[in-house]
Amino acid sequence: MSKVETITPRTFDAAALRRDFPILQQEVNGHPLVYLDNAATTQKPEAVIEAIAHYYRHDNANVHRGAHALSDRATAAFEQARETVSRFINSPEACQVIWVRGTTEAINLVAHSWGRSNLGPGDKVLVSWLEHHSDIVPWQLVCAATGAEVVPIPITPEGDIDMAALDTLLDERVKLVAVNHVSNALGTVNPVQEIAAKAHAVGARILVDGAQATAHCPVDVQALDCDFYAFSGHKLYGPTGIGALWGRRELLDAMPPFLGGGEMIETVSFEGTTFNTLPFKFEAGTPNIADAIGLATAIDYLGGIDMTAAAEHELGLLAQSLELAKGVEGLRRIGAPKESVGIFSFVLDGVHPSDLGMLLDQQGIAVRTGHHCTQPLMAHYQVPGTVRASYALYNTADDVERLFAGIHKAVRLFR
Repeated sequence: MSKVETITPRTFDAAALRRDFPILQQEVNGHPLVYLDNAATTQKPEAVIEAIAHYYRHDNANVHRGAHALSDRATAAFEQARETVSRFINSPEACQVIWVRGTTEAINLVAHSWGRSNLGPGDKVLVSWLEHHSDIVPWQLVCAATGAEVVPIPITPEGDIDMAALDTLLDERVKLVAVNHVSNALGTVNPVQEIAAKAHAVGARILVDGAQATAHCPVDVQALDCDFYAFSGHKLYGPTGIGALWGRRELLDAMPPFLGGGEMIETVSFEGTTFNTLPFKFEAGTPNIADAIGLATAIDYLGGIDMTAAAEHELGLLAQSLELAKGVEGLRRIGAPKESVGIFSFVLDGVHPSDLGMLLDQQGIAVRTGHHCTQPLMAHYQVPGTVRASYALYNTADDVERLFAGIHKAVRLFR
């Protein structure tokens, strides 16, 4: 039985959880580290670091076909990791979980495999204004090759998907709706289940970019009723270079392979090739074994935390940020969605986001500045970029206080 199912979540205590993350114990530029760039990547608990090291120290071997003990152990751990991810997102079958490098590769897989097989002249792919470039560019490439069209879904001034506008766009020409579960730039939590129902009503499929959601929201692909769901391990307190694509079984079975090579074949001859069954049809070459194990360990780690309390804590940090922002002249939050996670994206009059980011870094405060791979969204708000503070379960009220002390210092310096 999985640790996720058996561990009793401990009482939530952000300050205590910080001790599980070695990197948070250091100083940066002579100051204790305040890490507020979690939407870009989260830090890793000691359990994840140790799981990866243990694999390389004790079990390192290629998986699935080795005739020796190391390969057997590596294969067992690798496939158990797939089972862990399957339970984490409530997949009906583990074979519907495809290992990928991350959300970007997952979306490209769907675009090039499903998209090239199902899109044609006159078809439409609806993509919201909130999307990361990785959920825009692949559809532009495939639509350019197939004659289909990418159509943006408008958003409200607050940063929510305009559901009335979506209704006007949905017709029988729409073959796919691509939306994120949570916006990386604004923190908007989108009504995925409602959007899925609307898409299915006109015969369209829905792909959900879950990169920002898995660390903040429960994910149940069956309840969401989506057709594809993609996420990355490194935003979920796991390693970089690993992620998962979930898809409906009948869609994955019908889709052609994305990459060719070892593992994804059943038989190969110069007369022709037959392909492996799911999930291996989409997993060409030696997989990222160690980091799959690390991702499963991260999921197990989160299973020992009251994640409902963690989400409430993160929203409390956002509320604290909004309250402190009232005391900073010229500070303007970008977006004010009806439902969001702990992401605070803002601009400061007279101070370029990059300059503010550099000044905060000098004080040991790590934030993200720029367009956050959402240039259409930044253009919509008529800003070149924002400063983004994104909160995680190990951040504290003191972190927010230090962020705003740094902002006040910037105001004094630049004005």
